[in-house]
Amino acid sequence: MSNAYDVIVIGSGPGGYIAAIRAAQLGLKTAIVEREHLAGICSNWGCIPTKALLRSAEILHYAKHPGDYGIRIEGSVTPDLKAIVARSRGIAARMNGGVGFLMKKNKVDIIWGEAKIVKPGEIVVSKTTKAIQQPQAPLPKTVLPEGTYTAKHIVIATGARPRALPGIEPDGKLIWTYFEAMKPEEMPKSLLVMGSGAIGIEFASFYRTMGVDVTVVEVMKTVMPVEDAEISGLAKKQFEKQGMKIHLEAKVAKVEKGANSITAHVEMKDGKVEKITADRMISAVGVQANIENIGLEALGVKTDRGFIAIDGYGKTNVAGIYAIGDVAGPPMLAHKAEHEAVICIEKIAGVANVHPMDKAKIPGCTYCHPQVASVGLTEAKAKEQGRDIRVGRFPFVANGKAIALGEDQGLVKTIFDRKTGELLGAHLVGAEVTELIQGFVVAMNLETTEEELMHTIFPHPTISETLKESVLDAYGRALNA
Repeated sequence: MSNAYDVIVIGSGPGGYIAAIRAAQLGLKTAIVEREHLAGICSNWGCIPTKALLRSAEILHYAKHPGDYGIRIEGSVTPDLKAIVARSRGIAARMNGGVGFLMKKNKVDIIWGEAKIVKPGEIVVSKTTKAIQQPQAPLPKTVLPEGTYTAKHIVIATGARPRALPGIEPDGKLIWTYFEAMKPEEMPKSLLVMGSGAIGIEFASFYRTMGVDVTVVEVMKTVMPVEDAEISGLAKKQFEKQGMKIHLEAKVAKVEKGANSITAHVEMKDGKVEKITADRMISAVGVQANIENIGLEALGVKTDRGFIAIDGYGKTNVAGIYAIGDVAGPPMLAHKAEHEAVICIEKIAGVANVHPMDKAKIPGCTYCHPQVASVGLTEAKAKEQGRDIRVGRFPFVANGKAIALGEDQGLVKTIFDRKTGELLGAHLVGAEVTELIQGFVVAMNLETTEEELMHTIFPHPTISETLKESVLDAYGRALNA
């Protein structure tokens, strides 16, 4: 078999494997290099297995409150931690094996090892120093060995890893990253979560629902700081109602380790230092791109604040070398990586009318309880830009389906340009809003105006009716509130 390809993709996460599939679909001879696990962090340790854990927590929550739905459950309801973790890992294995199947189906060669770009158009793959973490799924039989490979186009999709703060580095035992938090051997009685972004707050939500005493420390003024402040405030109230302790504008300055616990020295916004002791701590202070040891420096590939610098089509400053996904900068989202992959490959293949990524239309979702989802400008950002806006709000408490589900705590908030009727942003908190947000994403991509949204028929009874009512409210026409 020839070692020459049209496209070689380094990394098989959401961006990498989608890039490989799209390249193969367009008739390009394609290979993908992976050093650790097919499907990347998302399917193995992130997006998918965390949702499996959160689903188990959701079932536990309902089982502990059967009376709210007229149901009686005799005896105690207790979680089986080993079974919960095993289910999550089994789902990761299924996703992992699915990517292997897709590579075979699309005739994409898999090269197992660590890739280094020695010059434009050429990589050397050496034996991986990483432990192969195939979660129960066997490797496809047609895996190519280490060696030298050439390609007209090399796409870097090496992703990112957890960021560590100096002096508070995760040790895998007392201070966890999402890797350890995903598969605890035993449930801690208390947990401190440093950082309230999507990763931190999802784990905080999971462990709190499982009965753990959870404390969250966030350096910014709101939980989930990238979200609209009003939505963040409503989510915080629900978290605290569930028993979560949240410290905002606070910083973990130092951590002392005991035999089986940690004590964090937390600097509060008033300057005082509070000592918080917990069995375990999760460090969720973001991620950093995997840009080391792939040959970027020698080739002169430009980086910017720790990420590979690219144009709107994934091109770097070096001809024939591209980057997509987390390694190419925020937002650090799987669906951003997938779309970026398609744009990059279609541009390489010369597909007509390929549009660059519009980051203003990328939705963000956090799968805590209650869920949070958003797209576009927050109210504060719109005002910062000097936009003359209309803001609509509609609460779940006025929606029949939400009430029937017992999920009446939520809000849909929409932001429009007062002059043009353009939808600038949408922000949701409540049950299943991660499924609802796509309605607004489609509307923004189609440049839908408020008038068109008002004339769209939403099915009844559904929670989706809150979307339309929020639009109506922005124009003083809400019908059910």
